[in-house]
Amino acid sequence: IFKKDAGEYEYIENSLNRKLALWIGIVIVFAGIITASTVSLGFAAYFSALFGSPIILTALIVVLVTSLVNYYGIKESSLFNTICTLIESLGLILIIILGFKFLGKVDYFEMPNGFSGVFQATALIFFAFLGFDNIIKLAEETKDPQKTIPKAVLLSILFSSVIYILVAFVSVSVLGWEALSVSKAPLADVARVALPSFGGIIFFVLAMIALFSTSNTVLMSLVTSSRMTYGMSEEKGLPKLFSAVDKYRKTPWFSILFIMIVSLLFVLVGDIEIVAGLANLGLFITFAFVNLSLIILRYKWPDVKRNFRVPLNIGRFNILAFIGMLFNLFMIYYVFVGLL
Repeated sequence: IFKKDAGEYEYIENSLNRKLALWIGIVIVFAGIITASTVSLGFAAYFSALFGSPIILTALIVVLVTSLVNYYGIKESSLFNTICTLIESLGLILIIILGFKFLGKVDYFEMPNGFSGVFQATALIFFAFLGFDNIIKLAEETKDPQKTIPKAVLLSILFSSVIYILVAFVSVSVLGWEALSVSKAPLADVARVALPSFGGIIFFVLAMIALFSTSNTVLMSLVTSSRMTYGMSEEKGLPKLFSAVDKYRKTPWFSILFIMIVSLLFVLVGDIEIVAGLANLGLFITFAFVNLSLIILRYKWPDVKRNFRVPLNIGRFNILAFIGMLFNLFMIYYVFVGLL
């Protein structure tokens, strides 16, 4: 039904109302901005572990450089994303292979802080699992988005879930949760311990792969946030200036500039846990409303042809969307617990 870059904004506008959609759209944009700032600090931590550079300055430079790539063009950004994704996927597979023999070395059900600790950790690292949601913000630059985007989202969730779960099992098996919690370069440390005879080389290689991975995440967060503000401007939700397009590069230059400046400001906060918590708060609020919107649209537009239909329904009522809404509301509480 919807083919614009401002995916969630348009979705909520059609199911609820324009004013609420505007506020949620702003939340989405700032969640993307804060995600870029958070991951740039992660990049800087790996870079500092390798070269001893100051973390804040390095993070600022990363945001500046990736913003320039974003401005240069979507094809260039997509190419960089593809290359980085291949490199980071190979790195994660290498981690799984190196640490496979350590599986079973620890108690995976150990919960020193109980279920409350598990949920607080889930709320903190939630944004690191995301990326698939960014796909919907590039609808205008996707061929046949109504069919392509649902398939892309589902496949990316499937593959990333399997890889992330295996990496988590391997990492905690090799280092233990105590060492992981204080490591500045966790996956590189996992590789160094798993293969001590080549520890230095492996540490360097994995740290370099992590640099590709984190810089890629920063870039895609900046790209999708700028396209979101561009799409909202086209839908008259933001001032017209946000939809201004550079006549040579064909990119929304003002949106890119605005997103870059605000991202730089959040980098200056410096505390990755606080910044990540703010990003997650925005994401949980957004996803709660998106799930609610799906339920409402089933009743508001019952006869519209849908190329993709979410399974598990009782009549028009979608059970998955209802569970998703409740889960996101539940996790908002633990975001506040972590921030406080």
